[in-house]
Amino acid sequence: MWFQTLKLGIKSLLLHKLRSLLTMLGVILGVGSVISMLAIGEGSKREALERIRRLGASNVIIRSIKPTQGDSDEDEGSQEQASSRVMEYGLRHKDLERLKGTLPTIARAVPITLVRKRAQAMHRAIPNSRILGTTPDFIDVKSLTLARGRFISDLDMVTGTNVAVLAAGSAEQLFNFEDPIGKSVRLGTMIFRVVGVLNPQGTGNAVAGGVGGQNFNKDIYVPLTAARSRFGELQIIVSAGSFNFERNQLSEITLTVTDQNLVSQTAAMARKVIEAHHPKSNDIEVQVPLELLQQAEEEKRIWNLVLGSIAGISLLVGGIGIMNIMLATVTERTREIGIRRALGAKRRDITIQFLVESVVLSSTGGLLGIAFGITVPLVVTYFSDIDSHIQWWTTPLTFAISVGIGAVFGVYPARQAALLDPIEALRHE
Repeated sequence: MWFQTLKLGIKSLLLHKLRSLLTMLGVILGVGSVISMLAIGEGSKREALERIRRLGASNVIIRSIKPTQGDSDEDEGSQEQASSRVMEYGLRHKDLERLKGTLPTIARAVPITLVRKRAQAMHRAIPNSRILGTTPDFIDVKSLTLARGRFISDLDMVTGTNVAVLAAGSAEQLFNFEDPIGKSVRLGTMIFRVVGVLNPQGTGNAVAGGVGGQNFNKDIYVPLTAARSRFGELQIIVSAGSFNFERNQLSEITLTVTDQNLVSQTAAMARKVIEAHHPKSNDIEVQVPLELLQQAEEEKRIWNLVLGSIAGISLLVGGIGIMNIMLATVTERTREIGIRRALGAKRRDITIQFLVESVVLSSTGGLLGIAFGITVPLVVTYFSDIDSHIQWWTTPLTFAISVGIGAVFGVYPARQAALLDPIEALRHE
């Protein structure tokens, strides 16, 4: 009986192909929008979370921030700075020593100084290259990996040797397809020997909270001692025909905490230690990637809920369309219903017949919607830089919802058909 009912339902729907297709269109768009919106939202959120995770959930990042001119004039000693036109701000080497001596919860403290110089190798050059002076622990703290060669060593730090490690993007720009290991690169006016090349990191986008919007694929790394002795700490800023000087000893200090549960407490203690020697605190920023990660994950859940709700409205509209068409079908087939009742069909049989037709409409629309929903994220990813990720549970869930909508919105028209009086149905014109 079920097979015959299904066969009859499909035959009835095929009698009005265009009307059936238009009825399914609401379900198709609803299911497709649910899958595609969740996939695109999940992809973008995963990329953002990955950037934050790359900073290290056990890290506390303290960065130097250049204060505005109005803030710097209020600092102590601003009159002396105005006369010499040297503005000092940010982290100092003494701050690093204080943090190491004061905080027992840190396992490593990695200082970073940022210098911008022209990098050149033969006829290829990077005009305003980011050169980071740092220590050997940097590669582990930032979760970077070597493609070949080595990273900065303790011996390089002690001797201040002119060695450099290139990120993947910098190596490609300066040496193209050549192997840069052992070759020379000019940084500013100094010659450095390349000892290592890093693997590409992620998508190459800037990392949130990195040094100056750090892009790990574009950097050049040198020993901190070599950066201090070769490039110094004084930078010349040319603006409006005048020369100003800035002194910033350290651009960033990254602290690795021994226990992830102590990250928040360590960050609070680090703030107090820094603020004690930076009264204005307008040139220092303390960032905790773990807190950013937790906040981003919470925003991700809220965003998925919003996207799912918006797309769910499309499914609801599709369900209303199915109910509307089924009610119209009942009116058209009133005489057929009367004949079936006169031949002995029960109300249950009539209910099942129209309910099956409603479910066939919604389930077919659900399958087509799944195909549409999978195709859209792939097309978006192909033609743009937006990543998408289709979660496995979205396709069976949306299909089940589409079938459920067909069943729920088809019950009322099916009952209306079943409750028709057979004698009145036979008289219907």
